[in-house]
Amino acid sequence: MKKLIFLCLLLGASCYGYTQVITIKDKKTGEPLEMVAIMSKQPKAYATTNSEGKADISSFKDAEKIVIHLLGYKRETKSYEQLQNESFNLNLAHSEFTMDEVVVSATRWDQSASEVPSKIIAISQEEVALQNPQTAADLLNISGKVFIQKSQQGGGSPMIRGFATNRLLYSVDGVRMNTAIFRGGNLQNVISLDPFAIENAEVLFGPGSIIYGSDAIGGVMSFQTITPQLSQSDNPLITGKAVTRYSSANDEKTGHFDINVGWKKWASVTSISSNNYGDLRMGSHGPDEYLRPFYVQRQDSMDIIVTNDDPQLQVPSGYTQINMMQKLRYKPNDKWDVEYGLHYSETSDYSRYDRHIRYRDGLPRYGEWGYGPQKWLMSNLNISYSGKSRLFDQATLRLAQQSFEESRISRDLNDPLRETRVEEVEAYSTNLDFIKSISEKATLFYGIELVENEVTSTGINEDISTGTSSPGPSRYPQATWASYGVYASSQFDLSEELLLQGGLRYNQVNIDATFDTRFYPFPFSEAELNNGALTGSIGTVYRPSNTLVISLNAATAFRSPNVDDMGKVFDSEPGSVVVPNPDLDPEYAYNLDLGIAKTFDDLLKIDVSAYYTSLQNALTRRDYTLNGEDSIMYDGTLSQVQAIQNAATAHVYGVQAGFKLNLPDGFELSSDFSYQKGTEELDNGEESPSRHAAPWFGVTRLAYKFDKLNMQLYTNYSGKREFDDLPEEEQGKTEIYAIDDDGNPYSPGWYTLNFKANYELTDHLSVSGGLENITDQRYRPYSSGIVAPGRNFILSLRANF
Repeated sequence: MKKLIFLCLLLGASCYGYTQVITIKDKKTGEPLEMVAIMSKQPKAYATTNSEGKADISSFKDAEKIVIHLLGYKRETKSYEQLQNESFNLNLAHSEFTMDEVVVSATRWDQSASEVPSKIIAISQEEVALQNPQTAADLLNISGKVFIQKSQQGGGSPMIRGFATNRLLYSVDGVRMNTAIFRGGNLQNVISLDPFAIENAEVLFGPGSIIYGSDAIGGVMSFQTITPQLSQSDNPLITGKAVTRYSSANDEKTGHFDINVGWKKWASVTSISSNNYGDLRMGSHGPDEYLRPFYVQRQDSMDIIVTNDDPQLQVPSGYTQINMMQKLRYKPNDKWDVEYGLHYSETSDYSRYDRHIRYRDGLPRYGEWGYGPQKWLMSNLNISYSGKSRLFDQATLRLAQQSFEESRISRDLNDPLRETRVEEVEAYSTNLDFIKSISEKATLFYGIELVENEVTSTGINEDISTGTSSPGPSRYPQATWASYGVYASSQFDLSEELLLQGGLRYNQVNIDATFDTRFYPFPFSEAELNNGALTGSIGTVYRPSNTLVISLNAATAFRSPNVDDMGKVFDSEPGSVVVPNPDLDPEYAYNLDLGIAKTFDDLLKIDVSAYYTSLQNALTRRDYTLNGEDSIMYDGTLSQVQAIQNAATAHVYGVQAGFKLNLPDGFELSSDFSYQKGTEELDNGEESPSRHAAPWFGVTRLAYKFDKLNMQLYTNYSGKREFDDLPEEEQGKTEIYAIDDDGNPYSPGWYTLNFKANYELTDHLSVSGGLENITDQRYRPYSSGIVAPGRNFILSLRANF
């Protein structure tokens, strides 16, 4: 590997060409425009402008069609000769509507969204700056198209088209973030990402297994962190920002700083963020069942139940977090581009709030239940080469190593035995991706992926009264999970109006696991899984005019059992325990979706998509036996034995719709709405609503922009879920739901009214603030363990330099 990197750098350093720089500005203000996408197919080339609005377009020489686009601006198409005649200066005019935003999540390569059969959304930097999300999960929630569940404040589990957790895939700078212990229950790994360091966020709706392999059933969330910017002049390019923010609902105190230093061939980005969140306060108007009347506190070697002076304060729920990132970039010429990134994230200990409100005999069940620090370290190297050859026009090699650490700490009320379970995963990945223009009308994407996870799981039992510790049962076996995949995808321009895209992927997934039989009587000590999967997709995009796009896509996806499915031991609910099951097969999804987007002049845009997904051989928790017994003693309780099994068929269908209407005098009205319905087969052949198919939800916004002021009044809302419509496994979780007139749990509908504003005080200083949940509603999003924030005042100052 070291020889390969050295060879790449040596070849790059030996190749020098001329440099041609374009400058792109706002037509109205004359301000330079950053992150403008510049693309051509012949030759295959891509570039983006830096903070000075400049980009090197040497590789575009002789191109007949160069597409230049930035979200919120009219797309321009020019030849290289035209740009040369205009002295490589270009001004872009504002446009509220576009169908040509640049996306990467569909193929790993930059392309126009209007050329992708799948539905993809990008979350703009302008919207992120206005909304001020606290976490990456909250950032996804900005779109109004992703439902977020939280079991505790330090959480955020996206639900997309009826799927969640290990049936969704996270990608960071093109690197797979999912690990072998991603579980079917809600997870919070996305909060490891720093929203201040995210340059671009995209959501691909529906299957993405062709490019991303296992797990990409419901969708792909792709995050691109800040790219180091090069200088296009003889002077160094020094840019950055400093941000401070306060939120009243959880007494948040956040600080962020990043700096970019760029020369012509070298560039560096350093980013650091620090967050301190106090206990979260809920709203005043809503179900009394959500209030927190008391909590447990350890005093004088006893667990004392303490009356909560403020029942709206969710004790304990506060935590702290730090994120750091360092990137280096070397681009010796227009052919080679080398980038190295180092990412680190760590939280403090934080409580799992939904377990603290679980009761037994009228008292809290637990004296402690929390997570230890969640740690994530990623080191990744990207080497890109652009140069026309017989095999490819562009190639990218991504090498990454990630370290994950998480732990669970629990102890029953007034029980001296504290159980700690520590999980560590070392993840290694290699991605080699190619793109080749076969002709002016045909493009080939292909590549290989190698991924390996090493899982280490440890159990510790500690008697807190004596301070003595002893080994305890681990949550997982010691295991290795490996995935090997190869894919190819083609795109054909059948005509100016019609495009066809299709692809295939073959994937092999292996697991080798060793079980500790000292604590549980497993009938095996070792287990192996070896599964292969072939997936495919075919789709078309019909664009009869610049104002209408119709897309149709059919795709399959798969998820191979991971170590969490096959090997975990945990209490899923009171009186039940999940045990390992080494006899598992992959689950397969079959998906069809149709999308229509239409603009009417520069006045109105309507976007509607409908989809249907069938999940076969679904992995789900079912009753099981261990050595012929249907119950075992677990944590001192006789518990029903369960295991993950290929025991169900699930179906999900739904509609996503949105519109954007331009109003006079700088006003704009927009709305996004999602409706999904899911069912899952039960043991007795009956059907139950799918756990991760959220109630209908959406957002409606009234926005106003004038000069340096950006304001938005908006409402978020979600539908009701009656007891009979709750999934079977949710009906027993009385602690997280309101109670109806019949004494049954249900999830009430809710809405919030919110206001945000951002104003540029100077060219380098801006202030933003807002008031969320103005009417102080007390609500808990469906399936969430913690109640959402009540009335919340936010103030943020941002300095750019």
